Amino acid sequence: MKISCVILTMGNRIPELDRAVESALTQVDGDIEVVIVGNGVEVPPLSVEPLPGSSATVKTVRLAHNVGIPEGRNRGVQECSGDVVLFLDDDGWYANDKVAAHIRERFAAEPDLAVISFRVMDPDAGVVQRRHVPRLRAGDPERSSPVTTFLGGACAIRRSAFLQVGGLPEKFFYAHEETDLAWRLLGEGYRIEYDAQTVMFHPLVLPTRHADFYRLNARNRVWLARRNLPWPLVLLYLGNWMLLTLIRDRSPFALRAWFRGFAEGWREPAGERRPMAWRTAWHMLKLGRPPIV
Repeated sequence: MKISCVILTMGNRIPELDRAVESALTQVDGDIEVVIVGNGVEVPPLSVEPLPGSSATVKTVRLAHNVGIPEGRNRGVQECSGDVVLFLDDDGWYANDKVAAHIRERFAAEPDLAVISFRVMDPDAGVVQRRHVPRLRAGDPERSSPVTTFLGGACAIRRSAFLQVGGLPEKFFYAHEETDLAWRLLGEGYRIEYDAQTVMFHPLVLPTRHADFYRLNARNRVWLARRNLPWPLVLLYLGNWMLLTLIRDRSPFALRAWFRGFAEGWREPAGERRPMAWRTAWHMLKLGRPPIV
């Protein structure tokens, strides 16, 4: 079972990119095919290369302009030949050299497994942010479990399943593209697992560092619902998230941006609508996260 690793970069974190690539190339029994996608930039020269005697490879791809995270990763998958694709943030790195072997073993033994979401840990404080545990009960990040979504920059995906459901929704640009993919995979009968044994290091950062965080978060949440949910669940899902936003975000700036994105999500085309079956929604409820929260 061959493993590829897609790293999307804006070319502005060269030492971090070196570290990310090195952590992929030095995996024990990994022989990983690393595909680095320059999102509107040339991929900077690297100071690392495959180990002597390894069949690992490094390929670079330059996109003409910044196409966003989902389209950039889709393009990376197109350049891959692996049975399993790792997505790795360019400022993240694997905590040890046994990640690839563990991933290969799990995917080979579990044909219905589509995605493994990694445990993301700050290397200095040794903590895991709650938002990095993709379930409602996130108090124990060291507990593995089935989940209904995953972390886009810290995961492993069965490539055939990824292609079967059409990959990541490219219009999203940033935010909720993983959940869109996850819901479609669940609808096809695949499993998604949060595996606490697979650890990726990543410095603590806030998602609000992105200039358009609030607008894109709201717009894409509307698109996510319109594309994937039966209409009664669309209204429940978006109503719940509107209420949660009003409770959590008291900043007038944040709320204005969020509601501007919310309106944009209704106004602009969301892409192909393929509402999940009610049995999929019921399955998600049994997993602890129905598609209304």
